Amino acid sequence: MPSLPRRSESVREPLAAKVPEAIALFWVIKIVTTFMGEATSDFLLKGVNMAVGAVVEVLLFVIALWLQFRTRHYVAAAYWFLAMAIAIFGTGIADALHVLVGIPYAGTAALWAGILALIFWRWHHTEGTLSIHSITTRRREKYYWATVFATFAFGTALGDLTGSALHWGFLTSGIIFTGIILVPAVARSRFNLNPIVAFWSAYVVTRPLGASFADYFKGISSAATTFISAAVLVVLVAFVARTRKDIQQSPPARGQRQAPEPDSNLLV
Repeated sequence: MPSLPRRSESVREPLAAKVPEAIALFWVIKIVTTFMGEATSDFLLKGVNMAVGAVVEVLLFVIALWLQFRTRHYVAAAYWFLAMAIAIFGTGIADALHVLVGIPYAGTAALWAGILALIFWRWHHTEGTLSIHSITTRRREKYYWATVFATFAFGTALGDLTGSALHWGFLTSGIIFTGIILVPAVARSRFNLNPIVAFWSAYVVTRPLGASFADYFKGISSAATTFISAAVLVVLVAFVARTRKDIQQSPPARGQRQAPEPDSNLLV
């Protein structure tokens, strides 16, 4: 009998965890992607052309999504390319709801907060965990990236709410969110906050933090902010791809005891 055709590489289950370890450099790169996403989306939609910019954002997102889901283990370039594309596209979606649909920033922030909460609930209800160390199946990977997208859109709306609608100013907002992001880190190290809660709390805040500073600096030059942040992102991703410092360790073989995770990072 002829053998059954092999499934496409893009739909086969992962061989290892598909996301990086949450080391310190992970947070630096994540904030750079949020910074770049805000600046690039505004540059494309306002500095170039709204229609052309929208097409570019969608194409970047689709290509990055395709590349990431073709891999069967964590690849730094593919992972951070998708994170960057979501940062850009998520910013565009959140801004469109405000500018084109007319929903106030408080409304878009509440909307995306509700969507994010729903994804978290569904993910945990289905899989029993929200840990990044569990992203070893296609279904969990889909939940993960849906969560990432919602955090970017929610964070964009939240940053615009504080910076514009509440008239705090983008620099003040960025400083405030810098303080807020330290709360889960301190709570984790000092008060034994659940590591999954600590991770996702900090993850959500990275978006309004990076976006607020991007909005402040792009007042000088939107194009310069975009290209400088892109160059920084490329250097950082090349570094982790070269050193492989952010690769999650494989689970121990059966019968072996897993080493405890250090408390110095927001690991989940």
